[in-house]
Amino acid sequence: MSTPKTHHVGIVMNGVTGRMGTNQHLIRSICAIRKQGGVKTAKGDIIIPNPILVGRNANKLEELAKAQGIENWTTDLDAALDDPANTIYFDAQTTGRRCDAVKKAIKKGMHVYCEKPTAVNSAAALDLYNTAKAAGVKNGVVQDKLWLPGLVRLQSLIDTGFFGEILSVRGEFGYWVFDGKGPVVPQRPSWNYKKEEDGGIISDMLCHWQYVIQNLFGDIKSLTCLGATHVKERVDENGNVYKCTADDSAYATFELTNGVVVHFNSSWTTRVHRDELLTIQVDGTKGSAVAGLRDCTTQHESQTPRPTWNPDIESPIKFLDGWSKTPDWQIFDNAFKVQWELFLKHVVADEPFVWTLLEGAKGVQLTELAEQSWQKRAWVDVKPLV
Repeated sequence: MSTPKTHHVGIVMNGVTGRMGTNQHLIRSICAIRKQGGVKTAKGDIIIPNPILVGRNANKLEELAKAQGIENWTTDLDAALDDPANTIYFDAQTTGRRCDAVKKAIKKGMHVYCEKPTAVNSAAALDLYNTAKAAGVKNGVVQDKLWLPGLVRLQSLIDTGFFGEILSVRGEFGYWVFDGKGPVVPQRPSWNYKKEEDGGIISDMLCHWQYVIQNLFGDIKSLTCLGATHVKERVDENGNVYKCTADDSAYATFELTNGVVVHFNSSWTTRVHRDELLTIQVDGTKGSAVAGLRDCTTQHESQTPRPTWNPDIESPIKFLDGWSKTPDWQIFDNAFKVQWELFLKHVVADEPFVWTLLEGAKGVQLTELAEQSWQKRAWVDVKPLV
């Protein structure tokens, strides 16, 4: 029996001074993996990630590195890519900067892992995948929502046949993002609302719904989408009023190849009247479920009430009382961290990892088709990329 080895893996982390990069990828994933003593492969080897933080603002990098006890940071991306100690490149920059930087890392022979959208259009996203494939480097795209506790619970219900035949799915996502004109500071950066800076909720969220739908419910056959810019003006980080040029809401319906109908509302202009920022209701012949980020409630056929329409009296049925919370049958780790561990084991030990840049390209394709549907006011078909 071979002696377990410890693998120190250098990771160039570009663009982690932003909210998502700092909190989810650096602190709650890479730093958390380091604090737990690394991640163990199937053969018992230990992988220790050694990050170097890369960005354009030296002050932010130095402050973040110091706060997290990280020794290495630089504003020189080329130097970080040329360092033989680094074997993985991770990108959490804004979408417009991502493709060129990832390609540069691929040309250096580095394995690549990046946020989504992977590119500003599907042709570029597919080319990015083909470039990585031709270079023989391992590659992946962040698809974190697959490991959210609520969706893991939902997947287990699907796997055990709880729903019978799944008929339809309805997703509600969003919250009120303040416009900055009042005393409350906006909780999203201004570029989200500028089309010229690759903003918009369609490009931001439909790439998520693509992989959630595909992995849980089936392949998408066709779709229709209506976008909207409900809030016309906002105030940026410098206190300047600007015109919003990107969509802040999207109303999309998807027809799957297996006949299931999926509808998703996504909005930064809605006030939440549900338990979580994301809820997904699945209705089937034998039962229904509503999954959020963490919890999932169910109603089996045997628990389903028999209402009759009568608006003249108060409903005798307390509908929410007929739902049951799924049991806490496992401890859930951070969704981003779970996928990071899988990718690290894929790079070092060649363990399976199916969430490649091709999957990222599918997400970009869906957002592109949603934009086309909105412009044409028509249904559009989803054709295979490869």
